[in-house]
Amino acid sequence: MLRSTVVSVLASVLLVPLLPAVAGATPAAPPRVPEAIGSGGVVSSVDPDASQIGVEVLRRGGNAVDAAVAVAAALGVTDPFSAGIGGGGFFVHYDARTGRISTLDGRETAPAAANADLFVEDGVAIPFAEAVTSGLSIGVPGTPKTWEEALRRWGTLSLDRAVKPAEDLARRGFRVDATFNRQVTENAARFTDFTSTRALYLPNGTPPAIGSTFRNPDLADTYRELRRKGIRTFYEGELAREVARTVQQPPVAAGVTREVRSGGMTTADLRGYSVARRDPTHIRYRGLDVFGMAPPSSGGTTVGEALNILETTKLSEETPTQYLHRFLEASRLSFADRNRWVGDPAAVDVPTRELLSQRFADSRACLIDPAKALTGAVAPGDPRNPAPCGTTGEPAATPYEGTDTTHLTVADRWGNVVAYTLTIEQEGGSGIVVPRRGFLLNNELTDFSFTPVTPGVPDPNLPGPGKRPRSSMSPTIVLDHGKPVLALGSPGGASIITTVIHVLTQRLDRGVPLVEAIAAPRASQRNAASTQAEAAFLATPEAQALQALGHRFTPTGEIGAVTAVERLGDGRWRAAAETSRRGGGAARAVWPSR
Repeated sequence: MLRSTVVSVLASVLLVPLLPAVAGATPAAPPRVPEAIGSGGVVSSVDPDASQIGVEVLRRGGNAVDAAVAVAAALGVTDPFSAGIGGGGFFVHYDARTGRISTLDGRETAPAAANADLFVEDGVAIPFAEAVTSGLSIGVPGTPKTWEEALRRWGTLSLDRAVKPAEDLARRGFRVDATFNRQVTENAARFTDFTSTRALYLPNGTPPAIGSTFRNPDLADTYRELRRKGIRTFYEGELAREVARTVQQPPVAAGVTREVRSGGMTTADLRGYSVARRDPTHIRYRGLDVFGMAPPSSGGTTVGEALNILETTKLSEETPTQYLHRFLEASRLSFADRNRWVGDPAAVDVPTRELLSQRFADSRACLIDPAKALTGAVAPGDPRNPAPCGTTGEPAATPYEGTDTTHLTVADRWGNVVAYTLTIEQEGGSGIVVPRRGFLLNNELTDFSFTPVTPGVPDPNLPGPGKRPRSSMSPTIVLDHGKPVLALGSPGGASIITTVIHVLTQRLDRGVPLVEAIAAPRASQRNAASTQAEAAFLATPEAQALQALGHRFTPTGEIGAVTAVERLGDGRWRAAAETSRRGGGAARAVWPSR
């Protein structure tokens, strides 16, 4: 029934080209569909307007990179509290011609003035909420340069053409849904404190109503400037000066009592920013090649280590309870090692190769007891000198990370694939819109540890000049004999990693259909005494059985919002997204010509 509904809805929507909205009319809301199949390429994102733009790029001859940039730009319009040109991200690309996986690190960087005490005053870390809503938390954005570099290396469209659909969308507007309304409502108190943010999102003192049309002409004008002048204007032109000025002098409204600290970003910091090209992480799992993002993302190393740990067990033959038990324990152990060893490789020595070795994973896997759960936070292992069941030092807790990131996944008719996770960190980022520019600035520097997580133990993730904070973003591509079979990613802060592990093992080991694997109830263990779990997970009989093994659970809201694509046996592509999380995702496909 679900499949026939999806097909009929998409047939009515996707066979019609995009047309300009009638002036003054409320645009129709495109449907949210969790699955779409086609041979001409597919797109999956959290937003139907953005996915529709991406599939139109593919239909008109663009490749996966062209579509990914177009979708990302559109998400800056419709999902601005999760992503946009004021943030950063990680771009993973599969080139069908060469069979090569490449990655771009567009992570934000700390300004040159930052040091290890960036968030410390009088010897004490400042409150997290005060750090978030401040110029102090804003890192140098990497998203615009990521688009430029991706298009230059692998795209066929100019930046002008790739961004134009998003500019048009920002100018004509889109229909406000419940998620957009909720996000403004939940951030209204801090949005009100900044003149520029208030003017954009609370012009009448209230959030945009569900069903109303939201337009962002300032962002449309900014996109037009980027199209005409190039990305250089963001990093060296007038726009760069405006970004730096906003960070140094946040536009705080008169009478505001909130303490809003200034940041130290300068035009020199913007001018000096560069996207890093990094080798992807790589492991072999069940005969497949799994590629991810290397540090400063902890996604590739932590997903990879967990899968290596799980490879010691034939998960396909385990009971549902034992499968989940091993998934949670592998997550716990890999997070213990992530917290101790992963940071910006330009600033600290990260043992990436050793963390991904099967020898190290085997030394950790032997700590898993099928009859009982590990308790509390466990100590890390030593990847450079692994000992069977060995640990070293003190356990390191997992610091909080903002959960409101976004992920998009694209495949084209030629077999190229992009998995791209981008963010401004917290929901609404720093809460500060650059005046007259229409986009929010990130609060990405709060991903640093404010002080060492474990006193006396080296912390690889303290702030520093030009340093990139550790991330959990986990864009992942899986190959079989050099050909893509699956690509995915998710928002969710540190729970991104466990979400990706869960979907991968559900699909690859348990044979669960992709949409069902994405929709399945989730739990996220991140080396803590208690495992976060959705209400739907806690209602399962497996949750009760896991508690009997010693697992402890803490209820939480939604975990993640996955988008994915997979190659089918007949050569067609499936795009898959959430059925209900964040209001449901938006899968789109280019249908075969007739």
